[in-house]
Amino acid sequence: MRGSFARANLGIICLTFGSLSLAQVPPVLEQPVASRPVIPVWPGTMPGTARPASQHESTMVVPYDHMHIVRNVTVPTLTLFLPKSNPSKTAVIVAPGGGFRVLAIEAEGYSVAEWFSQHGMAAFVLKYRLTQTPASDEEFMPSKPPAGAPGAPGAPGPRGNPMLAPLPEYVEQDAVADGIQAIRDVRANAGKWGIAPDRILMVGFSAGGVVTSGAMLAESPAERPNYVGLIYGAPFGAAPKIPENTPPAFLAVAQDDPLAATPELKFYEALRDAKANPELHVYRAGAHGFAMMPRNGTSDHWIDELYWWLESHGLTKP
Repeated sequence: MRGSFARANLGIICLTFGSLSLAQVPPVLEQPVASRPVIPVWPGTMPGTARPASQHESTMVVPYDHMHIVRNVTVPTLTLFLPKSNPSKTAVIVAPGGGFRVLAIEAEGYSVAEWFSQHGMAAFVLKYRLTQTPASDEEFMPSKPPAGAPGAPGAPGPRGNPMLAPLPEYVEQDAVADGIQAIRDVRANAGKWGIAPDRILMVGFSAGGVVTSGAMLAESPAERPNYVGLIYGAPFGAAPKIPENTPPAFLAVAQDDPLAATPELKFYEALRDAKANPELHVYRAGAHGFAMMPRNGTSDHWIDELYWWLESHGLTKP
């Protein structure tokens, strides 16, 4: 799995940005994100490869869809969305996607966490480490990209664009380590946040699905989430070995997704063959990056179906 995502990340970035223009009105935030508690994922020195000194985290608005994304993350964090009441004691860790170059923090992070919080579950948005991209927003993403220009959304390739060069292998490894540490953090603070340490769901989108599946397959069962949601994201490459006691998984993908459909179906088959009892939802349309955005099809209801799946496991009630 490691390093394999680099081959597909250009298309993921293009499809993610292209899809944002169809965004529906997200759940109204009951509390501004800026005023929500944020905790570091790592309490001390982080393992892994140090990022360049010139890499500094920034948030920008995608010029053509007005959605927020985060770039150049070097210090992973969890943003807390704690409900007023959580009788189920279930927690959800949300890992947004973005090809390990950005995080679709609004469409695949805050909106999803807010939905779960409004449905009585504690939610945590994970910002994991990313590879370096240009410091200037305009250099990273021109406000008016020429149609079909290399590197622009919908463009055919990354020619001349340094932000779309092959990913260093350590980027994916460090991101998975951040996901595993996030699970440790949530479990360690279960009493403080009113959740049960054995009711932790991790939901990952696209590259966040790579992070989530990496945590799902962690060597130590104690480091894995208890339940997993993989939304158009899975190991991009050869199917990994499925260990014993792999957490139950909900998988959702559109059949017309040119990036994630095949990897997700292969991962489902590997889980099924290992008798891990996964549940797969394949939508007839939706492409890549549907998140909380309407496609006028059944993919619009993936989060409801995920909730029903959680209900079937007894996670929506005490």
